[in-house]
Amino acid sequence: MADHQAPSPAAWAPDSWKTKPIKQDVVYDDPAELSAVVERIASLPPLVSSAEIERLRAQLRDVAEGRAFLLQGGDCAESFDYCKEGAIEDKLKVLLQMSLVLVWGLRQPVVRIARMAGQYAKPRSSPFETVDGRQVMSYRGDNVNGIDPAQRRPDPQRLLAAYFHSAATVNCMRMVLGGGLADLHRPDAWDLGHVRKEAIRREYQGIVTRLTDALGFMDVVGATGQEAAVRTADVYTSHEALLLDYEQALTRPVAKAQPGARRGSAYEPSTPPRLRVAPELCDFYNMSAHFIWIGDRTRQLDGAHVEYFRGVRNPVGVKVGPTMDPAELVRALDILDPLEEPGRVTLITRYGAEKIAQFLPAHVEAVLATRHRPVWCCDPCHGNTTTAPSGHKTRSFDAIVAEISASIAIHRRLGSRLAGVHLELTGEHVTECTGGSQELSHRDLPSNYQTFCDPRLNYEQSLDIAFTIAKLYEAQE
Repeated sequence: MADHQAPSPAAWAPDSWKTKPIKQDVVYDDPAELSAVVERIASLPPLVSSAEIERLRAQLRDVAEGRAFLLQGGDCAESFDYCKEGAIEDKLKVLLQMSLVLVWGLRQPVVRIARMAGQYAKPRSSPFETVDGRQVMSYRGDNVNGIDPAQRRPDPQRLLAAYFHSAATVNCMRMVLGGGLADLHRPDAWDLGHVRKEAIRREYQGIVTRLTDALGFMDVVGATGQEAAVRTADVYTSHEALLLDYEQALTRPVAKAQPGARRGSAYEPSTPPRLRVAPELCDFYNMSAHFIWIGDRTRQLDGAHVEYFRGVRNPVGVKVGPTMDPAELVRALDILDPLEEPGRVTLITRYGAEKIAQFLPAHVEAVLATRHRPVWCCDPCHGNTTTAPSGHKTRSFDAIVAEISASIAIHRRLGSRLAGVHLELTGEHVTECTGGSQELSHRDLPSNYQTFCDPRLNYEQSLDIAFTIAKLYEAQE
């Protein structure tokens, strides 16, 4: 292994990103209104806690060191309209069901991160698009403007709406999980009525039956030492941290733990709060989500997003695609992970099934030559988007599986390990991707095509993916 020494980082502050060039920025008509909204958000309570973020850091360390597997999934872009109990419960349910299959198949704990409670902003390749023959500003996500062409003006008030929709979603997630959805003792919580392919329903039902029987036996003999572990589940929140004014407003200092003491608030109880501890004695947490990531369009090494990300204590992700040079990837890790902490960075690779063999090996080899130990996570969705004859954007289930399978094999051949998947999915029965156990074709897409952004795996296809991953790992044991 090559001796690779990271450079000493320059001074960082929550607003030091403003000294760097920024991509995908939003220009507002009224900067004073934006400032007032950002100040209001900065005075509101955090959406997640530093203790929860620390727990995720520890779990991602386990993932990076081969003791657990990462499952990350959710909508391409959330809509404010998705902030409904039923829709939130459906997404949590499919993530929990997928993780049950993976735990059973991989014989490892699964760390669950949802693309929820903040995934409202979308990067775009062009600031304008044509709708009904008329050029309008591109839709940038509900926290910027509206999907209706008449609502394309960037509105700072939408940032405030994003905060409150995120808060409501987080609250609902806690309520649903605390209400017993994750209780593995309840087979009725794992309804298989919508799984149409009999073979998958039978196999999945067998797993649920064996698992619940095992838990029932453990109850009888008093072997469930940590009862909460089988009746509840951690599901963390995540989003692409695109709008840095919003992210900075929810970046909060927490006093570093002293020997024999716990971490504590570094704020004075005032509005807006004031820092009462010297910055060098604090850790800074982005409390808008447990996990945030940098997109493929905003990962410039000298850019504002990398500058912001390097200073927060949250575990962070970086999208890695065909345009990233291996040396650039190593440099990004040097900046974001100067202490070489296992699991601090998750590399979310997205090439496409036809390109992964060309690009992934060089990226893996470059990282293996350093002391960095990131989580390698495959995003098999973004590189496999096509357009159907009907004009619908879609993705092939077979292409998604092919990229996952190739990623597992390449990592294994090089002495690395694919430790997670990052999927765009929903718990609803949409028809946006082709293939899977339902054998959806291009002709089926219009029947229930709901996404206003990228196509998502539906409930059945998501379970298919979980079974496929479990079988791929089992085959290589």
